[in-house]
Amino acid sequence: MTPRECCVLIPSLSPDERLPAYVKQLCQAGYGLILVVDDGSAAEYQPIFEEIDGWDGCHVLHHPVNRGKGAALKTGFAYLKEHTDFQGVITADSDGQHTVPDTLKLTGEMTGKEELLLGSRDFSKANPHVPPKSRFGNRMTSWVFRVLYGQWLPDTQTGLRAFPRSLMDFMLGVSGDRFEYEMNMLIRCSNQKIPMRSITIETIYMEENKGTHFHPIRDSWRIYKILLGSFLRYSTVSILSFLIDYTVLWLLMFWVFRDKPDITWLGIPFSFRALVATPIARMCSAPVNFLLNRHYVFQGGKDRGAVGRYITLAVCALLVTTLLFGFLDHFLGQSAPFLHVLLKIVIDTVMYVVNFRVQKAWVFPQKTADGKGE
Repeated sequence: MTPRECCVLIPSLSPDERLPAYVKQLCQAGYGLILVVDDGSAAEYQPIFEEIDGWDGCHVLHHPVNRGKGAALKTGFAYLKEHTDFQGVITADSDGQHTVPDTLKLTGEMTGKEELLLGSRDFSKANPHVPPKSRFGNRMTSWVFRVLYGQWLPDTQTGLRAFPRSLMDFMLGVSGDRFEYEMNMLIRCSNQKIPMRSITIETIYMEENKGTHFHPIRDSWRIYKILLGSFLRYSTVSILSFLIDYTVLWLLMFWVFRDKPDITWLGIPFSFRALVATPIARMCSAPVNFLLNRHYVFQGGKDRGAVGRYITLAVCALLVTTLLFGFLDHFLGQSAPFLHVLLKIVIDTVMYVVNFRVQKAWVFPQKTADGKGE
């Protein structure tokens, strides 16, 4: 796309001289509109907004009180949807971290295809300009996102993003009013299979990023609560299922089948009690796990196909767990009971994140905007 077809949206709170300098350069670059949202800045900052609002190709919207970055972005999206016909939207921060060449870089990468472009800074150790706490925070968030959602995003906290007009309603539907909104955007794009593409941009931190309005504890909590939300619910359900599964397993192995001898199958030794107790215990815990994951974790609704998919996954996981546990448990012999249980925990832990990913993507897929499964 060309700059003339696009709008640059900038949420701003208590800006300094960097904001008008950036806006002026964007105007010179030929953008169709520079839309600034004043998110409840004090009276002393209003001359900056009044100056920008008086320039050709610029417009300023105001929140009477501070509502958060997410709310400011959505105020801008709603205005663009209602009052303009620009084909592309670029969001940028007002603190000097984004350059006009990088903004133009994302603009040129937009083709009208439904995808989210992310301006990604370099957080590698080779870059000496990144504050250590920023490098650690971004690397950690990228790693967690990859484990839970299957995609590596080098910069999950970038404010320089671009998307076509066709995604405007989608972006307005993303929840969150503060910094967590941008993480929610990534999660919803991942859930609904909207492509996300990282574009390398310049890494700029002004005075160790001291001018940021990001609160390290409060806003990090909001972001990670969103990022880990479904996984934490999944973990809660898994703990309950674990208690049921291991209670039944313990009773069967060390009471009902305690004196049963080991067996050999195809020349491979197996613990008889482990082979029998494992599937019985799982059959007791699986219905509880399914119902809670369906309605509490992944909110799969009345998707009838979920039952068959869950059973398929459960059977495959059970076969792997049972055979592996039965084989390894043979070598523990008459060891202390806690060692047998510990072995089972280790095996189940290996399968834990895999099961979460498969259930999220296949068993209980999210609904897309048109009401269809992913």
